[in-house]
Amino acid sequence: MPIELKLLLWSVALTVLQVVIAAFGTVTRVGLPVAVGNRANFPVLEGWVGRAHRAHRNMLECLVLFTALVFVAQASGKFNAMTALGAEIFFWARVGYAVVYLAGIPWLRTLLWTAAIVGLALIFVALLPLH
Repeated sequence: MPIELKLLLWSVALTVLQVVIAAFGTVTRVGLPVAVGNRANFPVLEGWVGRAHRAHRNMLECLVLFTALVFVAQASGKFNAMTALGAEIFFWARVGYAVVYLAGIPWLRTLLWTAAIVGLALIFVALLPLH
């Protein structure tokens, strides 16, 4: 399996881990009855629990783009060193982003988000026609 597809698979695993952490935090913060309810008048989640939810939502937004780019590269037969590098940068930046966001480190979080976008951009540029 090409590295781009492996990293897509691991990105899905990271996304699942993030939602599990966010759900666990929600239950510990508001209790199981509120967490499994219909969420009408749901309390605002602050601290690491709120950050976990925001990091997960951000991962979902970025995962859509990463998935589309990897599938276009696969379908067009354009996996190469640049798409591999872009996928590696994206994945590892997202791992770092998740950890740093949970820890509440704002500037480093933004730097890692930017690195993930650079990874996406590398894949995108590798897919552009050169003529």
